[in-house]
Amino acid sequence: MSNVKVEEKLFQNRYRVDVGRPHVKIKDADICSNACAQQQCTVCCPAGCYTVEGNGRVVLISDGCMECGTCRIICDEHRNLEWQYPRGGYGILFKFG
Repeated sequence: MSNVKVEEKLFQNRYRVDVGRPHVKIKDADICSNACAQQQCTVCCPAGCYTVEGNGRVVLISDGCMECGTCRIICDEHRNLEWQYPRGGYGILFKFG
């Protein structure tokens, strides 16, 4: 049995970026940095779209988002995301699905 890393599986998917029209946005970055002590999105996002900069600010890069909705569930307390499905033809393109 071989061990396959999640990153290797994710690499098999393709993502078509809708330039200038991200399907998910952080409404107020200050809420993520100041009011959200746990910043769970930075740990729970399976695609790693959320990161924390050195100054504690949460940054979202939606390229590669798997559209799973984990961030919407995790951000339930603050509801600090604008999320919608990408326009037709854009977003995640699963290789085996």
